[in-house]
Amino acid sequence: MTQRPFAEPFALFQRWFSEASAKEPEDPNAMALATVGPDGQPSLRMVLLKEADERGFTFYTNYESRKGQQILAHPKAALCLHWKSLRRQVRVEGAVEQVGAEEADAYFASRARTSQIGAWASQQSQPLTERLELERRVAAFTVKFGIGTVPRPPYWSGFRVVPERLEFWEDRPFRLHDRLVYHRDQEGWRTEKLYP
Repeated sequence: MTQRPFAEPFALFQRWFSEASAKEPEDPNAMALATVGPDGQPSLRMVLLKEADERGFTFYTNYESRKGQQILAHPKAALCLHWKSLRRQVRVEGAVEQVGAEEADAYFASRARTSQIGAWASQQSQPLTERLELERRVAAFTVKFGIGTVPRPPYWSGFRVVPERLEFWEDRPFRLHDRLVYHRDQEGWRTEKLYP
């Protein structure tokens, strides 16, 4: 990252993500998602990045899940993608918006049928008495939708984190790492380097 930074962060992200997709052995699109609960307690979990462009970073979930409820109540979040094989990470912070119904429908339709059924069967983040209860729900929704198209559940959709701050971190010898931060302002993006 010693070269001159890009004017905006998305070209650099796409370059890094492309390299991670080619070299990272497992889930290069896995990212940690941090949200905050009503009591101010942070909550963190892994989700999968499904799209990244100048609009932001998109993932999908059940809006009735813990993360869904937290985001709907407090629409701000932080993300971290870490690619150990490349010794790099990208941190994203920003407001969260819901994706449109048409975009959510298109992504849902692209999923495997078993994943579509799973979205109906799982009461995500709710207490589960026993595994058999979930398996019965999967069987019931498999019968319900037969061999036709599985519609998107009304409570299942996508969120997009619209970045206000992105940090690109790259491992360097002697723990003197490179840290480049992009800040969004009225003019566009400004950059700064940080001490490791």
